[in-house]
Amino acid sequence: MEQNTNQLTVWQRLNKAFGPNSLLGQDVPTYRFDKQELLKTRDRNEYEKEKLQAQQSLYLANQWTKIESNLYTQAIYYEPTRLAAFYDYESMEFTPEISTALDIYAEESTTPNEDGHILQIYSESKRIKGILADLFNNTLDINTNLQMWIRNTCKYGDNFVYLKLDTEKGIIGAVQLPNIEIERLERGMTPKTPNTEVKPDEKGLRFKWKEKNMEFNTFEVAHFRLLGDDRKLPYGTSMLEKARRIWKQLVLAEDAMLIYRTSRAPERRVFKVFVGNMDDKDVEPYVQRVANKFKRDQIVDNKTGNVDLRFNQMAVDQDYFIPVRDATQTMPIETLPGGTNLSEIADIEYIQKKLVTALRIPKAYLGFEEPVGDGKNLSLLDIRFARTINRIQKNILSELNKVAIVHLFLLGFEDELNNFTLGLNNPSKQADLLMVDVWKEKVTLYKDMVSEIPNTIQPTSATWAKKHIFGWSDEDIKLDTQRIRMERAIAGELTNTPTIITHTGMFDTIDRLYKTVSGTTEDAAGGGAPPPPGGGAAPSAPPPGPEPGGGLPESREKLENLLLEGNDIESYIKNSYLGEMEDELLKILKD
Repeated sequence: MEQNTNQLTVWQRLNKAFGPNSLLGQDVPTYRFDKQELLKTRDRNEYEKEKLQAQQSLYLANQWTKIESNLYTQAIYYEPTRLAAFYDYESMEFTPEISTALDIYAEESTTPNEDGHILQIYSESKRIKGILADLFNNTLDINTNLQMWIRNTCKYGDNFVYLKLDTEKGIIGAVQLPNIEIERLERGMTPKTPNTEVKPDEKGLRFKWKEKNMEFNTFEVAHFRLLGDDRKLPYGTSMLEKARRIWKQLVLAEDAMLIYRTSRAPERRVFKVFVGNMDDKDVEPYVQRVANKFKRDQIVDNKTGNVDLRFNQMAVDQDYFIPVRDATQTMPIETLPGGTNLSEIADIEYIQKKLVTALRIPKAYLGFEEPVGDGKNLSLLDIRFARTINRIQKNILSELNKVAIVHLFLLGFEDELNNFTLGLNNPSKQADLLMVDVWKEKVTLYKDMVSEIPNTIQPTSATWAKKHIFGWSDEDIKLDTQRIRMERAIAGELTNTPTIITHTGMFDTIDRLYKTVSGTTEDAAGGGAPPPPGGGAAPSAPPPGPEPGGGLPESREKLENLLLEGNDIESYIKNSYLGEMEDELLKILKD
């Protein structure tokens, strides 16, 4: 027998709401043949059919559970590969172009709108919108933290944020967890920690901090992930995953290029040493003795035993000493040029192009070429990159929705969990402009198809054109025709508005106030207005009022009527030119 919901704590209800059998995106289809449910029938064939269907449903449900469990168990074997990839991502960030790519992903995904807000909140309830605005803007400081969260998500494919929860205030804080140490365990998966017994049927999604041996419920951790490769589920796929191999090739190629430049770039000299008829066995010692004369003495440090080569400024140990026997040999010292092909880096550029292709960012925006685009953002110029940013934003919004649901659940708004929509600003208007151009072409074609041709009939009917050009169904066309009729009726009613509504009453309060207290408009125009108390120039359009010393308003009854109607007469007297008679007027009001 299920426990009464009123007897559960808020944490139990929250865990049940986000559990494996909840209705918040974690529902698992289950079918069972319950013996307590009796089938009332006199037909044995119907009974056998229902029994067989229940048994088959139970079998399929068990198959689903087994497959789901096996797939998630395979993800455990991905864990060592995932950790190795994380270490690669850490090293890849030291490459300037990859670090710049991550910054571009984060900046383009968090483009602020005209009000400076990154996250847009839509809700039919002003209270829900105000609560979520306070959560994301003040508590979580989304305008600052979201860019870092998205950057980590693009870098690792996953980003784990721990939520600080309170039973009365909801989410009151968030802190970043170390991504490399967090393990996600789906239902049916067991942690790798030994001596840990977990019943898969009792627990659904949970997170484990392996180094600290801490376990978190699903509602305590916001797991931002980029879903791209199903082989890595339940984890996400990094934006750098496809560039890992290319990055390693680029690093090796650049190191080889530097080694080649270091060894081949300097010039070398050839010293021709004349040896005459010297015996062959004496040639080598003689050449070595001559070479040593070009060097300065090496100093050996008595403490460390290291050889100090600072005095070897000529670096002749890299030169060549060749014995010659021809006394007429010209140019006893020749200079060999250094490497002449140091500018040939076609292989490096080829690998760089492959790296840029894997990152999906144009080469010019990674600093390889001169700035382009007249300062416009990348998503505005490249619609393909805009689609990449939209995919990142969708994955981020799915977890932000979970954060909002947890917050509303703790505050008691269980009936309003779906009464909101979160959105991130589209960094590219190019897609909108292309959509507008497409609709313009469709409308132009529609007009041409339904317009009547002189001396003949129109090419098609409006119904056919709407169905084949706009892609509407017959029901959509019928509904649109009804709307057109209603709109024409509304337009006719708006045309007759001046004859039907002759007095709206919107300005009755202002009219009564000025006509009663100030007298007639002619008095205000002819009497002139004195300067305000305290000196200074009189305003260009003062409120109408009687001249100083002109006496009280027409009667006490009108003041009383204005007061009964809810008008703030005292404030009007103090702020208008009736201030000189303030005491007398207030006395009348008090009486």
